[in-house]
Amino acid sequence: MSVDLDAEQYEQCREAGEILAQVRDEAAERCEVGTGYLEISEWAEERIRELGGEPAFPVNVSVDEEAAHGAAGPDDDREIGEDLVKLDIGVHIDGWLADTAVTVDLAGESELTEASAEALDAALDVVEPGVETGEIGAVIGETIEGYGYNPVVNLTGHGLGHWEQHTTPNVPNRAVEQSAELEVGDVVAIEPFATDGGGKVQEGNQEEIFALEREGSVRDRTARKALEQITDEFRTLPFAARWLDVRRPKMALRRLQRQDIVHGYPVLKEDEGRMVSQKEHTIIVTEDGCEVTTRSR
Repeated sequence: MSVDLDAEQYEQCREAGEILAQVRDEAAERCEVGTGYLEISEWAEERIRELGGEPAFPVNVSVDEEAAHGAAGPDDDREIGEDLVKLDIGVHIDGWLADTAVTVDLAGESELTEASAEALDAALDVVEPGVETGEIGAVIGETIEGYGYNPVVNLTGHGLGHWEQHTTPNVPNRAVEQSAELEVGDVVAIEPFATDGGGKVQEGNQEEIFALEREGSVRDRTARKALEQITDEFRTLPFAARWLDVRRPKMALRRLQRQDIVHGYPVLKEDEGRMVSQKEHTIIVTEDGCEVTTRSR
């Protein structure tokens, strides 16, 4: 997002990225067959807090054909199997964000995993002031197709704003005719997705991640208490039902959804039996290229 940040705000973006890089790497090492979805999610979210940050959104644990928005529920007893696991994690410092993702290959899909990682590296190589996001998308798409796979074309990278996880510009995963021009100071998440499927994800039935849609009032006491916590603590950032300090949080959220005060993020997935890999970094566009805030130190 092209905004005039001061030095302190950029430093908060960098601090968020440094924390996130450490947590991402540590979480990936802990991700193995038999690890619980809830276990790895709560561990990573607490580790973020230990290091001085706050989760920018619930840890995404998306497996196999799931590309994004897979997440643990309040009493989730699912365990990771021999899966292709995408861990997508975010950190904020006073609303200034970093976003990253890594694929942990427990399914023997090393080529597919490498395709999204190599596409991200290729994209970072062409980032500079004045480059069109469509040009970045072309490099991503060509790299993934060079491995014999398809980019997921209806998912994109995105700008990061203050208390806003998704802002302009969108960074496509293929060549597009109309796109935005990157400027010095833009804070952007670039996230290639590669698949052995058709390259378009659809909404699934599961929904464990939510965000505030608009301000509003609600009569139900529990829903009202949940809304107060959402507004005060999470603001416009995504949150999990399991983060709410109310009895029967899912019921409170259903009431808020019926009034269009809160919206959910369904799991996004390829066709069953297909696989999706992902790799993501957050960058700050600089005069001579970019600074990757979520790179391992």
